[in-house]
Amino acid sequence: MADGIRCMLMRGGTSKGAYFLASDLPSDPAERDDLLLRIMGTPDPRQIDGLGGAHPLTSKVAIVSPAADPETDVDYLFLQVGVDEALVTDRQNCGNILAGVGPFAVERGLVAPAADRTSVRIRMVNTGSVATATFATSLSDGHRGVVDYDGELAIDGVPGTAGVISLDFEGTAGSSTGALFPTGAVADDLDGIRATCVDNGMPTVLIRADDVSVSGDEDPAALEADAALKQRLERLRFAAAERMGLGDVSEATVPKMVLLSAPRHGGAIATRSFLPHRVHTSIGVLGALTVAAGVLAEGSVGRELAAIPGTGDAFVIEHPTGHFDVDVAVSRSGDTWTVDRSAALRTARKIFEGTVFPRPRP
Repeated sequence: MADGIRCMLMRGGTSKGAYFLASDLPSDPAERDDLLLRIMGTPDPRQIDGLGGAHPLTSKVAIVSPAADPETDVDYLFLQVGVDEALVTDRQNCGNILAGVGPFAVERGLVAPAADRTSVRIRMVNTGSVATATFATSLSDGHRGVVDYDGELAIDGVPGTAGVISLDFEGTAGSSTGALFPTGAVADDLDGIRATCVDNGMPTVLIRADDVSVSGDEDPAALEADAALKQRLERLRFAAAERMGLGDVSEATVPKMVLLSAPRHGGAIATRSFLPHRVHTSIGVLGALTVAAGVLAEGSVGRELAAIPGTGDAFVIEHPTGHFDVDVAVSRSGDTWTVDRSAALRTARKIFEGTVFPRPRP
């Protein structure tokens, strides 16, 4: 590794991560993960000796390769890298980092750009689901296409504006548990707490904030400082994981725990999302799509709290730094719920590209 590894650092949505071509990394997963820990500077709460930004939202990795399926353009594997623990996991997906995959594919020559807007069909390896990312490109740089990252879309949690990246999922945004409601019910009793276990791309447990004695509008730092709350949520997370068929999640970042409360700023629902131990300063793409699908189902935990939008209107999810608008529709046939539509708008930006030099030893 003395010559370093080709890498691109990108902001995708409200996350930031290191993007790699699969061919630039070891093919053996154990060797790859060891290398990524040394690249990101994990384990260390400051990640002072690597690329990581000392928070789960900035300790992420995208690995992109030409598609194995001719029906798609590229394959995208997401890896969450721990901060203060030596953890690399593929047990969740990331829709924010997904926002940068299409532009990265064009930057690396995996997809030929169009003169105006380019669409890239992306298979999310973690779940097998497919999303199409559409964004502005041009052919103005000689014969080489370029991505236009500039634009007027503002997303809460990111300063300034950038170009629109439309993410359209084929029905469901993907389910690693195999069902929208993996327990078979829209609501369950977990240790005396009513909860909705839902998975529209992100295994998630929805509970009312007031059922765990908080209001749901607290600052993330205040929730993180509440040791009793975090211990209780961890017990509920373990109980939910068993019901959802996820097995032992003591070393996993899923399911996510989301506290719900009535909207305060004109949205549909207010949220506070645990990652699972840090608190999200906003909400992830797949987390937002999952919350919306769960809340829209009649009889779910969030349904009675929510201001359900009219047909064709955005489902606006309030979070600590603003709101996130998604387009989600669900339908029911008997006891089975189906996601008919999942879409979101994000932005991304190339921060740097070059060569990263991993720490030479653990």
